[in-house]
Amino acid sequence: MSEPINRLRPRRSCLAVPGSNPRFLEKAQGLPADQVFLDLEDACAPLAKPEARHTIVKFLNEGDWTGKTRVVRVNDWTTEWTYRDVVTVVEGAGQNLDCIMLPKVQDAQQVVALDLLLTQIEKTMGFEVGRIGIEAQIENAKGLVNVDEIAGASSRVETIIFGPADFMASINMKSLVVGMQPPGYPADAYHYILMRILMAARTHDLQAIDGPFLQIKNIDGYREVAGRAAALGFDGKWVLHPGQVEAANEVFSPSQEDYDHAELILDAYAYYTSEAGGKKGSAMLGDEMIDEASRKMALVISGKGRAAGMRRTSTFEAPEA
Repeated sequence: MSEPINRLRPRRSCLAVPGSNPRFLEKAQGLPADQVFLDLEDACAPLAKPEARHTIVKFLNEGDWTGKTRVVRVNDWTTEWTYRDVVTVVEGAGQNLDCIMLPKVQDAQQVVALDLLLTQIEKTMGFEVGRIGIEAQIENAKGLVNVDEIAGASSRVETIIFGPADFMASINMKSLVVGMQPPGYPADAYHYILMRILMAARTHDLQAIDGPFLQIKNIDGYREVAGRAAALGFDGKWVLHPGQVEAANEVFSPSQEDYDHAELILDAYAYYTSEAGGKKGSAMLGDEMIDEASRKMALVISGKGRAAGMRRTSTFEAPEA
């Protein structure tokens, strides 16, 4: 029996790399990004797309992507390039590929179509059927309205991604700075969009990823925008420049203090609910009461910390009898 596929990979930083640029593809291998996606869509000029497919296959097969989730963003289904993107990349490098990212997803059938195409290629090539995941990118109003169905369209789906630039254009948002708040609106203009994506993702046990921040030299601005998504519960954010990678990894990892506290809650709750700890449903950890809800919240923080490779600096000591 085959092992279950891990769909919850670390994705604090998702680095975009033009598939037509060998120099960038080489450099990306040495950057500490959790995920790298090799782009055949917006980062590739139309005339460069056919050759870029083969360039991506070469770098997936011959490059060293150790420790990184390997993704290729194909073109969306409304273009003439999509099927050939998928066939060329997956037939050529399917064994060295983790996910296909599908942009501008508008309804569940577009995800189903990609699932079917991937399944046929896997069967033809003798690959494990279902191993390659799908990342669905929401970039317009129709996609957001249908995001629940999109998230549940296939067992391959791993992430729901917010694509802010095209989305802002699709709803006529009054701003030219991708990711920043539009002038004249006193609240967070993205709150509903992000929460809508997050709810759909969590309903189906998927990850939620925030999109890019285009002012690549404004690291403080990047941290601010990333911090809002992280505070809501998003798992990571796109990075367009090496300078953004460290900021993303930091923002989407718990602080050392929070990570230690989460691990202490888990240890303490395990002890107090045991025979030795008195089989209690709730107990005190210092000045804080902990219970089953505390354990669930702590699992989220500890999981993010462990995925980030953090090490605890404190240990739980059971009280003396």
